[in-house]
Amino acid sequence: MNRNAVETVMGAVVLVVAAVFLFFAYTTSQVRAVSGYDVTANFDRVEGLRDGGDVRISGIRVGSIISQTLDPKDYVAVVKMSIDPAIKLPRDSVATIASTGLLGDKYLSIVPGADEEFIKPGGMIEHTTPPISLESLIGQFIYGTQGGQQQKQQNGQIPPAK
Repeated sequence: MNRNAVETVMGAVVLVVAAVFLFFAYTTSQVRAVSGYDVTANFDRVEGLRDGGDVRISGIRVGSIISQTLDPKDYVAVVKMSIDPAIKLPRDSVATIASTGLLGDKYLSIVPGADEEFIKPGGMIEHTTPPISLESLIGQFIYGTQGGQQQKQQNGQIPPAK
């Protein structure tokens, strides 16, 4: 009977420590959605971007991604995001999809412009750039140099190797 009481107390201690750890992790992380005004942006592709992802300016989180949908008319990805109300985005801001590292998580990066007019709630970021695809860069590096050399050989610019 004494052994069961010790095991029960140890189990309770483990649960309390786990609860304290989860509370600490939740309060110190920025996983909560940013409530603010909604802005949309259209992209050709949104590879690796996810709902709830970060929206950052100069590396600082200023919003979160609410949703991603496909426009059935233009076949572009429409990204809806929520921006902190304290941050006013100039109309000529540029939205890009960036990565935290070589194989890291994707986030939406906004480079503010210099326009004196700001994007209104429910407005749109007009200037966007799609993410850089690591696979296509590697493919261009591997096959692009050989293909270019073969093309120059066919045009007579480089004599064929003997």
